[in-house]
Amino acid sequence: MSLTAASLLVLAALGAASPPPTPAPHRAPKPVVDLLVTGGTVITMDATRRILDDGAIAIRGDRIVAVGPSREVAGRFAARRTINARRQIIMPGLIDGHGHAGHTLVKTLGMDTGEWYAATDAIYARGSTTNFWRADALLAATEKLRFGVTTSLVLFGGGDNVHRTDDRKYGDAYLEGIERVGLRWFLAVGPRRPPFPKVFTDLDGPTPRDVPVSFERQLEVSEQLIKTWNGRGNGRVHVAVVYPTIHPKDIKSPEEGAELARQARLTRDLSKQYGLIFTQDGHTTGSVAYANSLGLLGPDAVLSHATELTPEEIRIVAQTNTRISHNPSAIYSMRGRNPAIELMDAGATVMLGSDGVAPDRSYDMFRHMFQAGRYHRFHFRDPDVLPSGKILEMVTVDAARALGLEREVGSLEVGKKADLILVDWWRPHLVPMQMAPYRIALFANGNDVHTVIVDGRVLMRNRQVLSVSEDSVLAMAQREADAAIRRTGLDSLTRLPEGFWGATRLPKRRP
Repeated sequence: MSLTAASLLVLAALGAASPPPTPAPHRAPKPVVDLLVTGGTVITMDATRRILDDGAIAIRGDRIVAVGPSREVAGRFAARRTINARRQIIMPGLIDGHGHAGHTLVKTLGMDTGEWYAATDAIYARGSTTNFWRADALLAATEKLRFGVTTSLVLFGGGDNVHRTDDRKYGDAYLEGIERVGLRWFLAVGPRRPPFPKVFTDLDGPTPRDVPVSFERQLEVSEQLIKTWNGRGNGRVHVAVVYPTIHPKDIKSPEEGAELARQARLTRDLSKQYGLIFTQDGHTTGSVAYANSLGLLGPDAVLSHATELTPEEIRIVAQTNTRISHNPSAIYSMRGRNPAIELMDAGATVMLGSDGVAPDRSYDMFRHMFQAGRYHRFHFRDPDVLPSGKILEMVTVDAARALGLEREVGSLEVGKKADLILVDWWRPHLVPMQMAPYRIALFANGNDVHTVIVDGRVLMRNRQVLSVSEDSVLAMAQREADAAIRRTGLDSLTRLPEGFWGATRLPKRRP
């Protein structure tokens, strides 16, 4: 017997088996993310303006942890929840740089009659309750949510510079509504224009009560709201500070000018004390230079409208790094032109705003993007002015910079807040699915928004609002608007005005 054969017999006798298989290499489990949005066309708005045809976003908590091709990102992470974004465009949430609280409940009221400003003054100061402001907040935030607007700067009132800061309960009610919906929000609070005292009506008690309110009281209430609300909601709720724009030509005496300047500086000091945005509404020729002389400008200042600025004022805006909110659909932009192109060419940061929804607009920032392009191309008689890519920047990265949030929102990048929207691309006005940025800037509208995510939380999915009952919000808004109109006796302003039908111009209004 050979040695080999003998060895085999010995091994068999000992019960020896074949050598064990080589163990498979140990694979570490994939890191887990809370949400994976995959399979869509991603417009990142990052520094290279990268667009991914089949891209994915991984989210953990309130932050983005990965952006890249779907196969790569899905291969890296296990997800607790996955959203299939096939046939959808994934992009940063839109930013609305200027608006007014109260507007949703008074839209078109008194329109084309010359009575709209007086009507809003009456309702905001004398005809509104805490429930009015709560209803407005819920309705405004729900409309913006449905239209993919995830961040807004809103003045607490409007009309003839009515800011409802006579008592903090109004601001509390408003911001409670905003917090419920879950959007990112700046509410600008501050005093009215002098002379003081101003009379506000408190309707929340057993009987209506007129309350004279001083400048100091409004500033005190504004500070109370700042201390209570700024930074609430995981940092989504911000408070800003507003003071009426001063037009030098309207100052009637040196004494009035001195008092306006004193109050403006004290209000500006409040914004600086707490490191908040300072904003003013309605700038035009001469007012920017005057604001600069008072020390009101700077990178934490946002000026809205800014129409018919002089070359010197354009230089001042750029030199002080002051931010501009351009509202191309606003009535103010019909009466004077915002020189957005010249401002940006000079180095200024310009964002787009809706100017609220009253009397004649909506919070659909897609509409305002389209309007911005036509507005400036018509002025220059040049279709090459304001490319669609720049327009997209004005509602995302540029707007984030204008609000001091460039490290947090405005683009889809690792480490930033998970604020993003999904736009349904598979619709007749958007197909064929090519050239996504053009489709967004020129063809899309707010009703194309399919899903909205803010701070990593899905607030709307498949066009259904999840954070609040939309039907309940609409019912409350209808009830509170009707009640405010009834209280102020403005029912006649809900009727169609003279000249509505059949004429090419409205009749001349009586002085």
